[in-house]
Amino acid sequence: MFSLKTVEVDSVPVGCIEIDGRAYPLAACAKALDIPALATSVRDLFDDWPASAALLEQIVSRQEALSGHEVSSDSPSLAPILYPGKVLCAGANYYDHLAEMGVPNASDKSAQRLFFFFKPPRQAIVGPGPTVSMPINCQRLDWEVELAMVIGKTARNVGLEDALDHVAAYTVAIDLSARDLNKAPDTFYKLDWVAGKAHDTSCPLGPRLIPAQFIPDPMNLHLKLSVNGAVMQDASTSGMVFDLREQLVTLSRIMTLEPGDVILTGTPAGVGAPRGTFLKVGDEVCATIDGIGSISVQVQPSR
Repeated sequence: MFSLKTVEVDSVPVGCIEIDGRAYPLAACAKALDIPALATSVRDLFDDWPASAALLEQIVSRQEALSGHEVSSDSPSLAPILYPGKVLCAGANYYDHLAEMGVPNASDKSAQRLFFFFKPPRQAIVGPGPTVSMPINCQRLDWEVELAMVIGKTARNVGLEDALDHVAAYTVAIDLSARDLNKAPDTFYKLDWVAGKAHDTSCPLGPRLIPAQFIPDPMNLHLKLSVNGAVMQDASTSGMVFDLREQLVTLSRIMTLEPGDVILTGTPAGVGAPRGTFLKVGDEVCATIDGIGSISVQVQPSR
């Protein structure tokens, strides 16, 4: 088993393969093992994921030859993929979250509609640490833990039976939402999804990407999120209204999904809005998905 990370070395992002808890720079691996040139950023691996995966498996099988090439464990972790082409997010996609938000007929799938919104890939994506800035003029910043998919094969109008063949990897995402900025009650459309969801630093990802081949059942993963150590969300991906395949089918009918695109798949119950509790500067948010890992971020003042 291996995973993919991006770490900072001498102020430069370095794409790495992670084996047994050690991160090895992709470029150093290719040179040390004298294998064909390998993309040096994690994002670029997905342009030809089958070829990249074969080379990564070669690296794993010859790990002993990489001794001395691992990066220091003190190297700061960045978001594992810098930067995706698109970041698409499924809204209101867990039955228990629909119920806590007061959505009518929350338990009836036929009464729901699968919808998506965007986050800007270069500005929204951040890694762990003191990386999140409070949105300007926001008083109600909310948290959402989500399973994220990374596309590894172009998808257009795919079918249910082969939808997951287009997924290369999974990671943990935190969808940060400015609930107050999201609302536009005095307008006919009532909501402003860009103001509420697309602010800078609104999409922490990490700590690593796990290739899809190592996640046997992505619809049965345990998710958990805590704020300052207090557990707020604790659920399973099995609680989704529209499963991962259905999300890919719907999205690929709207637009072409390309290698390196990231899709957030919805959040379970336990967000702050129903209880009237929101994040403050200095708060720490930790999101965990079993089999992938945990990412912790701290909220900083607006900038």
